[in-house]
Amino acid sequence: MSPLVGKPFLKMNGIGNEIVVLDLRGSNTHVSAAEARAVGAGPGLLFDQMMAMHDPRTPGTAAFVEIFNIDGSLAGACGNGTRCVAYALLRGSNATSVSIETAAGVLPSHRLGEWDFSVDMGVAHFDWRSIPLAHEEDTLALSMRLPGAAGLDDAGPVAISMGNPHAIFFVADASRYDLDVIGPAFEHDRLFPERANISLAEVLSPDHIRLHVWERGAGRTRACGTAACASVVAGVRRGLTQRRAIVTLPGGDLHIEWRAADSRVIMSGLTELEFEGYLSADLFKDISA
Repeated sequence: MSPLVGKPFLKMNGIGNEIVVLDLRGSNTHVSAAEARAVGAGPGLLFDQMMAMHDPRTPGTAAFVEIFNIDGSLAGACGNGTRCVAYALLRGSNATSVSIETAAGVLPSHRLGEWDFSVDMGVAHFDWRSIPLAHEEDTLALSMRLPGAAGLDDAGPVAISMGNPHAIFFVADASRYDLDVIGPAFEHDRLFPERANISLAEVLSPDHIRLHVWERGAGRTRACGTAACASVVAGVRRGLTQRRAIVTLPGGDLHIEWRAADSRVIMSGLTELEFEGYLSADLFKDISA
């Protein structure tokens, strides 16, 4: 029997980014790729990311979180998922802030309202080795191009790491492109040895971006927090946006600020608790423990 049986979970979303928060604190239990896929196949448990909370590793943090994509692969960062974890850690308490550790580092989060949370996503990285790319390129305009692109769209994407790799294409009209086709093609391009999140960004005004995201390991998503952060940073670097902007995704709005004082990226937005429960043995009946 899987050691995950009976573990408590919250099914949540961050502006439509489907999240499962799994509480493994107080145990030595870890999630395998097969177990992550099995949970995501459970009734009502389809997720973009699963946030598995473990006992803290760093003093001053409340939990160390492993992040799984729906295909069972590990993710370095998930901003919307981190905000959901902040809800899980703060609910029932009078505290308004918590620090959460992930593979991307320690991420401070704050409660702004009952369901509204911010998270400090750290600094963006632009060096080709940090993203990473397979070889050196200008990360402000990669050599790849959208199929059939012309005019405003005929420029390579901006490459950025927000704890995970992103390629942001700035386009006049995202509906001209089939993200379900170009997303997986670019995600698996040889330029990205760890794959990449692929975004189409429409700049509606200097403080407003409309964003469509193909997320590595998850596919087309209603929201991606790290992509929203990357799009604002990319927009500033291209001279298209201000440092503070609203990013509208299919699931809703995120508020992003790339602070000039310390270069840290702050994301805020709403979360939602859909239901909660305990993992059942039926979820894992087709896999070995």
